[in-house]
Amino acid sequence: MRGKGARAVVTVRKVKKRSAIPLYGAAAAWALGCLLLPTFKLWHFLAPSALAVAAYIILGRVFPGAVEYVEEAQALAGTGDEALDALLRGGEEAIAEMLRYREAAGDFRVKAKIAEIADISVKIFKDVIEDPADYAQVRRFADIFMPETLRILKAYTQLEASGAGGTGVEAAKSSAADVLDTIIASYKKQYDALFANQAIDIETDIKVLETMLKREGLTDGDF
Repeated sequence: MRGKGARAVVTVRKVKKRSAIPLYGAAAAWALGCLLLPTFKLWHFLAPSALAVAAYIILGRVFPGAVEYVEEAQALAGTGDEALDALLRGGEEAIAEMLRYREAAGDFRVKAKIAEIADISVKIFKDVIEDPADYAQVRRFADIFMPETLRILKAYTQLEASGAGGTGVEAAKSSAADVLDTIIASYKKQYDALFANQAIDIETDIKVLETMLKREGLTDGDF
């Protein structure tokens, strides 16, 4: 059950589905091997089995399967803190706008990149719910980086929708698509940075505990 003030943000999860062709091919190779090779003794079945394994590996590389993107609703629960909830609402709106640009994008690779950016964004806003001490960092992220990201996505989709060609337009679209990789890396660094303070706190707690144990004579095997 969602908490009071909870809101759902729709994100896109990447799901890789394996092709059934390698499995069918392995079965066919095994059956063919059994028909063409002698199978009078138990060890004779090793050759058909080897053929089946080889067929599975080769076909698995030729037919790796397909990647699908599944939409999921994730909750950004209200906290009761006015400033924090306002930040979450802004994040929710920005992520929803990202996903609208994803739907408008015609290039499958661009769609995948936008989906990843939106997914990392949800994680960042979920972090500030769990650790309000990260409010300043997330607020800066929301005020500076997300608007610039949305401007790039808007410009890209407008160029696509215009149907205009020419070297300049194609170069601009290519640059916008390429910079999404940089945005993904930057968003990941931002997410990792949110846990830096927690790591410092853990190290501090460990040192405090070690000091207490030493004072009580519970170290070096005494504990």
